[in-house]
Amino acid sequence: MSTPNPLGTRQSGLTLIELVVFIVIIGVALAGIVGVFNLNTQHSADPMVQKQALAIAESVLEEIELMPFTFCDPDDANATTAANAAGCATTAEAMGPEAAQGETRYAAATPFDNVNDYNGFTMNAGNGGIRDITGASVGGAGTLDAYSVTVAVAQAAIGAVPAADSLRITVTVTGPGSTNVVLDGYRTRYAPNT
Repeated sequence: MSTPNPLGTRQSGLTLIELVVFIVIIGVALAGIVGVFNLNTQHSADPMVQKQALAIAESVLEEIELMPFTFCDPDDANATTAANAAGCATTAEAMGPEAAQGETRYAAATPFDNVNDYNGFTMNAGNGGIRDITGASVGGAGTLDAYSVTVAVAQAAIGAVPAADSLRITVTVTGPGSTNVVLDGYRTRYAPNT
């Protein structure tokens, strides 16, 4: 038996059904929010992999662009003064490293010394990964083993500069999760006396 309220007012509150419906709605909303956070966390590594691949590509492209591209072979005494190929004792080699001299990127005695030398150069994932110019693993052993680099160098005209005097350098880096970064750069031949 219920006792009447002495003030004559009706009491209000939540029923059990209203409370259960409220808990279900809040639970569904929280599950959705947690799902979004989880999805965001799963994909948060992707930008890091992309940025790492871009940093590798920029580094290799800069290394290549800083190499000489003259009329003479860089080992020629006239390399810094020749205004054309006729002024060279030894003209610049064809695309690719000079195999007869044993040039490699990592050789201390005969390192790559020209932009042309990098044509066809690769650093493969699982085969030492990304290495610096001395051959040491970058960032420590295993850090960048999942990345690969390939380089292509080809003659390409740039506006008024003929193809014989300019090179297009394409650096392609592949990494984990099908990450693929391609950077192109150009290097023009310079003749110090013209």
